[in-house]
Amino acid sequence: MILGIGTDLANIERIQRALDRFGDRFKNRVFTDIEQRKAERRLDVAGTYAKRWAAKEACSKALGTGLRMGIAWKDMAVSNLRSGQPVMHVTGWAADRLANMTPAGHEAIIHVTLTDDHPWAQAFVIIEALPTVSEPFATPGDT
Repeated sequence: MILGIGTDLANIERIQRALDRFGDRFKNRVFTDIEQRKAERRLDVAGTYAKRWAAKEACSKALGTGLRMGIAWKDMAVSNLRSGQPVMHVTGWAADRLANMTPAGHEAIIHVTLTDDHPWAQAFVIIEALPTVSEPFATPGDT
């Protein structure tokens, strides 16, 4: 079942201006060390940060809170699998919120997709709940 959906569109040039103006202060407030290392290795540094910014905004919307109620920017973090697929991790209050909105007997899975086409970066997040315990199958003759 779908627990939440969120999307966000970020302007890459706006993120570049924030990087130029605030530098490490901006990066350290919003992005984890892993996110910063990923972005700083990329040719399009601002675009990489903008996609992660959009992912955090989209995730906060999918959690049903937006960036309020105690969720911090770093409570949501994007990393990548070896295949390049982005993965959203939540900690702190965001993880607590996710646990509270997940029905008993289910596991929450956060799906995230990122894209950009200068000057725009977009993220889409779906939070899905999957059953953790499957019902045993009845065999013939069981009643």
